[in-house]
Amino acid sequence: MAQWEKTIEHLAQRLEDVGRILRIDALRQEVKGLDLDMEQPEFWNHQERARDISQKAAALKEEIDGFDALKDELRETGEVAQMAAEEGDTTVMEEMEASLLHFEDRLNALEFKTLFSGKHDALNAIVSIHAGAGGTDAQDWAEILMRMYMRFAEAQNWKVEVLDQALGDSAGLKRMTFAVRGRYAFGHFKGEAGVHRLVRISPFDAEKMRHTSFALVEVIPELDDLTEKAIVFHDKDLRIDTYASSGAGGQSVNTTNSAVRVTHIPTNTVVAIQNERSQQQNKETALRILKSRLFQLLLEEQKERLDELKGGHKAPEWGNQIRSYVLHPYKMVKDHRTGEETVEAERVLDGQLMPFIEAYLKQAAGG
Repeated sequence: MAQWEKTIEHLAQRLEDVGRILRIDALRQEVKGLDLDMEQPEFWNHQERARDISQKAAALKEEIDGFDALKDELRETGEVAQMAAEEGDTTVMEEMEASLLHFEDRLNALEFKTLFSGKHDALNAIVSIHAGAGGTDAQDWAEILMRMYMRFAEAQNWKVEVLDQALGDSAGLKRMTFAVRGRYAFGHFKGEAGVHRLVRISPFDAEKMRHTSFALVEVIPELDDLTEKAIVFHDKDLRIDTYASSGAGGQSVNTTNSAVRVTHIPTNTVVAIQNERSQQQNKETALRILKSRLFQLLLEEQKERLDELKGGHKAPEWGNQIRSYVLHPYKMVKDHRTGEETVEAERVLDGQLMPFIEAYLKQAAGG
C-alpha cells in the first residue's frame, strides 16, 4: 500500500474514533428534537428559554457541520490522490501532502474536544471570584483574574454576563459572579476552581515591597432544563432578602431594592444577583444558580466519600493553591497539579490559558 493510502486510512480511523466519542450521531438526533421545538407556535412565548434552545441548536449544528466537513474533505483528498497516483502527477501529490498536514492540525483540534468527558462539560459555566487575604492587593488580584477570564471567554466567542459584584474598598473587587455561555464552557473552566496565588511588587505599597495575594475561584455548571427540574427545595428552606444594587446599571441603581440574595438555610448556600433591574428577574436567576450550586455540592460530597474510601481525601483548605503567578523577582506561572508552567506571565494574564486547561484535562483523563 502506498504511503499516502496508509496516511489517509490512519486519519480516517482517528476521525471515526472522534465521531464516536463525541457522539455525533446522537447529536444529530438531538438537533432534530430541538428543531421540532423551535417549529412550535408557542416557542417564542418564553424568550429566555427560546434563546437558550436556539443557541444550543446552533452550537450543535456547528459541531456536526465541522465533523462532516472534515469527513468530506478527507474522502475528496483520497479520490484526488488516487487519480494523481494513477496518472503519475507528482505535483498534485506534493500539494496533497501539505493538505493532509493541514487536515491533521484541524483533526487534532477536534480530538481535543474528546477530553471533555464529564457529563456536564458541554454546559455553560457560572464562575465566582472571591478576594482572599491581602486587603487591597487581594481585591486588585481578584479583578485581574476576572479580566483574564473575560479575555479568555471572548477569544472563544462565548457570551459573558456579570450576575453579581461587590467592588473593593479602594480598588479591585471583593467578589464577582459571572456566567460564561458557550458550548464546553464548563469543561474549559472547571479546572480553574481553587485558590490562585499572586506574588508581585505591590502597586499600593509606597515602599514597593513584595506582596503575596490570594483569590478563590469557584466554578459550577449552569444546569440544563431537565436537570434543573429534578432539583426541588421547599420554600421553608429559603431566606430571600432584597437590597439596593451597586455598581454600573443605570438610574435605578441604589434607588430600588432590585438586588436579591437567596440563602438555602440547610446548607448555608448563598446566591446574590443584581444584574437585572427587575427584582423578579434577579430572583429567578438566583434560584437557578442556587440549584446549580446545590447540585455541585451533591457531586462534591459523593467525590469526597469516594476519596475517603480510597485514602486520598484532602481538606479544601485556603492554602492549597492550584496555581501560582509570580511577577517578581522573576516571571513564571505554574500549575501545581499538572506541573505546566511558563515564563510568559503577561500572556497568561491576558487570557492565554489553553496550555494550562489542556494539561489539566489530559491529567484528568489519565494522560
